[in-house]
Amino acid sequence: MKKELLFITVIGEDKKGIVAKVSDFLYRNDINIEDINQRIMGDGYFVMTMLVDIKTALIPMEKITEGLEKIGQSLELRIQLQHENIFKMMHRV
Repeated sequence: MKKELLFITVIGEDKKGIVAKVSDFLYRNDINIEDINQRIMGDGYFVMTMLVDIKTALIPMEKITEGLEKIGQSLELRIQLQHENIFKMMHRV
């Protein structure tokens, strides 16, 4: 089964529970985390990138976006999503 990949970027002030809340949302919606990278930069800025497979997601892309935006708002973070197809088109040589 071919994967349907989505890039998720999370940026904001570091605080407890960021990884837990995002990964819990993904888990509850049957979205698999393929790769994750997170670090604290500069004066306590949290930066996380995730590559997730939404092929078997229980909700459509619009609901994934809405759910992650709500998490971002509740934690005062900026969460951006980009589908693999858009990424490929933007970085085509």
